[in-house]
Amino acid sequence: MDSSNKSIKPQTAHIISHTHWDREWYLPYEKHHVRLIKLVDELLDRLDEDGEFKSFYLDGQTIILEDYLQVRPENQDRLQKHITEGRLLIGPWYILQDAFLTSGEANVRNMQIGHQDSKRYGEPSKIGYFPDTFGLVGQTPQLMKQSGINNAFFGRGVKPTGFNNTVSDGGYESSFSELIWEGPDGSKVLGILFANWYSNGNEVPVNEAEAKEFWEKKLADARKFASTGELLFMNGCDHQPAQLDLPEAIETAKRLYPDMEFIHSNFPDYLKAVEDVMDHNNLSTVKGELRSQHTDGWGTLVNTASARVYLKQMNQEGQVLLEKVAEPLASFAHVLGKDYPHHLFTYAWKTLMQNHPHDSICGCSVDEVHREMVTRFDKSRHVAETIVDDSKRMIAEAVNTSGFAAYGEEVLPLVVMNMTGWRRTGTVSIEIDAARLYLREGFSLEETASRMKDIDLNGRELVDDQGNTITCQMEDLGLQFGYDLPDDKFRQPYMCRRVRLTFEAVQVPALGLRAYAWVRRANAGLPIAPESLLQGDRVLENEAIKVVIHDNGSFTLSDKASGMTYRDLGVYENTGDIGNEYMYKQPEGEQALTTKGLQANICVLENTPYRVSVEIKHDWEIPASADNKLDEEQRALVYYPERKAQRSSDTVILKLRTVIGLERGGKGLHIETTIDNKAKDHRIRALFPTDLNAATHHVDSMFEVAERNIEPATEWMNPSNTQHQQAFVDISNETAGLTVANFGLNEYEVLRDGRNTIAITLLRSVGELGDWGLFPTPEAQCLGEHVVRMELIPHTGDGITSGAFAEAYQFQIPWVVCQTDVHEGAIAPVYTPFEWESQELAFSSLKMNEQTGDLLLRWYNMSQQSTDLTIRSTIPQKYFYKTSILEEESHPLSSEEKGSSALQIGPCEIVTIGIRR
Repeated sequence: MDSSNKSIKPQTAHIISHTHWDREWYLPYEKHHVRLIKLVDELLDRLDEDGEFKSFYLDGQTIILEDYLQVRPENQDRLQKHITEGRLLIGPWYILQDAFLTSGEANVRNMQIGHQDSKRYGEPSKIGYFPDTFGLVGQTPQLMKQSGINNAFFGRGVKPTGFNNTVSDGGYESSFSELIWEGPDGSKVLGILFANWYSNGNEVPVNEAEAKEFWEKKLADARKFASTGELLFMNGCDHQPAQLDLPEAIETAKRLYPDMEFIHSNFPDYLKAVEDVMDHNNLSTVKGELRSQHTDGWGTLVNTASARVYLKQMNQEGQVLLEKVAEPLASFAHVLGKDYPHHLFTYAWKTLMQNHPHDSICGCSVDEVHREMVTRFDKSRHVAETIVDDSKRMIAEAVNTSGFAAYGEEVLPLVVMNMTGWRRTGTVSIEIDAARLYLREGFSLEETASRMKDIDLNGRELVDDQGNTITCQMEDLGLQFGYDLPDDKFRQPYMCRRVRLTFEAVQVPALGLRAYAWVRRANAGLPIAPESLLQGDRVLENEAIKVVIHDNGSFTLSDKASGMTYRDLGVYENTGDIGNEYMYKQPEGEQALTTKGLQANICVLENTPYRVSVEIKHDWEIPASADNKLDEEQRALVYYPERKAQRSSDTVILKLRTVIGLERGGKGLHIETTIDNKAKDHRIRALFPTDLNAATHHVDSMFEVAERNIEPATEWMNPSNTQHQQAFVDISNETAGLTVANFGLNEYEVLRDGRNTIAITLLRSVGELGDWGLFPTPEAQCLGEHVVRMELIPHTGDGITSGAFAEAYQFQIPWVVCQTDVHEGAIAPVYTPFEWESQELAFSSLKMNEQTGDLLLRWYNMSQQSTDLTIRSTIPQKYFYKTSILEEESHPLSSEEKGSSALQIGPCEIVTIGIRR
């Protein structure tokens, strides 16, 4: 390729004013907030003066407007004026989120809310903006295309090699800073890599001598990577105040370089200029995930996936509660006549998403930041829980429970709701009030307590809608205080006798429910108990799997369907960590500690007809911390891969309590581990050897089951090859496979140990932020008690067709249960408003559109082959239609029969179906 092809016209320097605004990072939020107010104040003053300062990009996130107007509401009209004139470019996001640690639906809501907020002022900028995101998921091109965006600007994940590969350092990936990025479904966008970072045009000098030196270097750097003469210079950086004298600096550059064009540009103008002259045939096509997988592995920032694991767990709880529980329940309740609380959802999502920037959810900020995040997680969760409570009561009241009246007056109906996208069987618990006395009834507290204690709980059993007796464990919780908050009265306190019922709910429909009742019967008694799931105190077995526990607490799992036996599962590994919140670094020469040779204390916790669980305890002596050299190296700002610190000779006892549980109808083994952490500067992982011969593995990512190589690229130098996951990681061959599901444990590694062991990071303790200075973070040591959950799901080699991936997704989502009373209702005791069948499709969301009132259902194709979707609904509707993630209606779908529609879903396609009512 001849370099003359690069410059069809004189070169142009596009200088774009911006600031990359991390809301919180090395300073707490409010300290950054004060600086933001000053920045925008000065920017508005400059924009008000004249038109020489052309435009400013507000970092792609509309929350900057919210944050500013929270303090400066009087300046809203000034903002509006410059947005309307196109001088302040806003959106398309609400917030700049991390990609791998936030869910697909959270990213969709982020784009939706960013567009909604932008449209209050004008139009969102159609820029796929990811300036500092720590790697990008493979489905980003499809998400951009569905948002009406044909580009992606990013700074990490791909390494440019430069014109004619002249600056190649032996790697992959793109010949230029411009490239074609293709997603797994075939969607393509123009990728613009900030090859010289998003500050390559920062602080442009006005003085001619300084400007000459500046531009000689900057122009040369840009020309190394650009495929055209349209050169991009980003005038700004992290928390950078606007360069208000940029027009004067541009005039200086014009005088120095009369043969070049210098313009105060913006992203739309730059894109148009590039596309007008770009030769697509010269560009590299990069496919799928951008994880910096073709680098030396030391600067990927991947171990932010395990920094402050408690944040990841809280985030997963918040995401699941909103997108997989509250939204579908509220949609269901709306169909029954209840208002859909759009305003509350927007507030809850915004509050949750304020924890989603990379410096926040990644756990790589100062301690004050992450304390505030915990409060935001709580606030969002409290709103979601309130929506769930209101919605489930409305639904339960609509269920026809009148059939239970045949059991007499002492009937306590309850409804079990399954908000997953698959039919579900599993163990549920519900606390119900066997009787209540309201304080308004005038009894003394002593008499009230006496009456409640006299309630007879004998002679009761649980039945389903067909009258079948259900094996049920009842725990008497005794006298309890409670209260109602009626819509039309003052609060109503009461005392009650409360019990907890635990039982197996069987075949509850997807997005549906099943009713039961706790009744009194004269002949009440336990049904014929099935054979125990426990043999002795060390063997757990159901129809699908058999588990044998060994003296050291590890176990062997045999899969009856595949015939495969997995050995040495559940061993724990402990290593030192002398890295930081961004990156893990094991001390040189250290041998990992494990529980393989440690005696465990093992006992049976639960043995019921529907579930068995065994407790395994370890008291493990490990080093108390790193040695003193780590503090010296941190203070000297020694780059973490070059540190020589070791672990201390002082030790502490790490207490591990593991509970493994097997359900009668379960496909997998549940694991709950409690860690009482008293050590610093270390990492704890759970090890699951697969002994499966495979070169690749599959992992849950955003709207995708991604396939990754087990062996890293040749240029990978980091001994650690940890990676991101969301719901699960899986290793399979033609006949067998093991899926390890997790809840909020976003880091794993497939060890190259000859056994293809899956290692799940449970806890990582470090004492500094890292990056550009010394920022001590003692709370990142995560001292104290932590509880983590996993599920091991063996299968016959295909995680999709075997249902293993569906089981892993269900593991994320809680059951919903609600006590009700005996009444007539429009809903049958076993009911779902929607039915569909497809092994390949993973159900993602059900919500309501605020503008149209339409219901929106979303799936994604887990496979790389096309599949068919036929959806049937009992909800009255006018028609079905296919739409984008922005929920903009397209043409109606054809319907072969009333209440149904069918369509073909492409490989890895994200599909959203609207129901016009």
